[in-house]
Amino acid sequence: MAKQVLPPQSHPYAFHVSGPRNFTSLNWRDLIVSSWKDANYKKTVIACFIQAVYLLELDRQEKRTQGNSLAPNWWIPFKYKLKQTLIDARDGSIFGAILEWDRSSALSELIPMRPSGAPRAVLALRGTLLKSPTMRRDIEDDLRFLAWESLKGSVRYKAALEVLKLICGKYGSNNVCIAGHSLGAGFALQVGKELAKEGIFVEAHLFNPPSVSLAMSFKTIGEKAEFVWNRLKSMLPYGSNDAQISNDPDICSGAGLKSKMPQASGSGLAKWVPYLYVNNGDYICCYYNDGGGTKVNVGSTKGEVAAKVFVVSKEKQRFVEAHGLEQWWSSDAELQQVIHSSKLITRQLRSLYTATPSKLNS
Repeated sequence: MAKQVLPPQSHPYAFHVSGPRNFTSLNWRDLIVSSWKDANYKKTVIACFIQAVYLLELDRQEKRTQGNSLAPNWWIPFKYKLKQTLIDARDGSIFGAILEWDRSSALSELIPMRPSGAPRAVLALRGTLLKSPTMRRDIEDDLRFLAWESLKGSVRYKAALEVLKLICGKYGSNNVCIAGHSLGAGFALQVGKELAKEGIFVEAHLFNPPSVSLAMSFKTIGEKAEFVWNRLKSMLPYGSNDAQISNDPDICSGAGLKSKMPQASGSGLAKWVPYLYVNNGDYICCYYNDGGGTKVNVGSTKGEVAAKVFVVSKEKQRFVEAHGLEQWWSSDAELQQVIHSSKLITRQLRSLYTATPSKLNS
């Protein structure tokens, strides 16, 4: 049985200090009525998993040992265990982690099987961490998105895509989910979208995903975004030649699918619908709540590019709070849920639903 680690009592990131309040621990009753079927419970747990990734990296930077590390207490209460960390080869930092259902821990609490709705594995990706060991590479990817509205040139994108494919192959895509916060949500969106193009649909939870880029205002995106990227990259302390930059075809050319997509019976293409969590006071993600999405034709079937969007609106809230991860497990979060088709969602997901019949059958 996994035992909770006892970190310094006063540490602000300790689970018992800043973690969720009044959450229900799993027990045998979850085999009858699963807590994972509750949207708020799922949101809370997945946000905690992402927080654990931030803390895995902080534990590494601050050389905390197994006896006083902060990260484990953010997954142990939910009966999960750390399976693998994702390392950025450029600076050795931890930017993601695979958390797997811990059967032995669950058995100790008389839970013989995984509750309905609980994923076998979660790929969680952190966002920007403004600490000297990670700041340069994190900001480099932030600037990459700002210039390109794409993260495909990053080594983190490639690593996350490869790992997600592996765990989908091992557990089945319906037993896996991907999640991220801020920059990590940007990676999760684009990796999930790439798998959706191949007909692999993975549940995605995106907290404060980036929605602002210079590329949004460009008419000739390919050429001008490359110019901006080179200028922004030149502003970094050191040059970066270890990752190729490539245009995202969804953004730059609107090209159709490169892989076959499965047909949903009687309704054209099956849809991949990610979960987005946005705060109207967060200028980084608020544009996902800007209405005016466009309808698209899928073969002979009319559909609409959509996502499930959870929106928080609070008056007089500072940006740090509006963009923070903690709000998503806070008990006072007042969410409005909509199935939404905004201009930006349409822009990000349009290539999933604009393939011509010839491309689908190629």
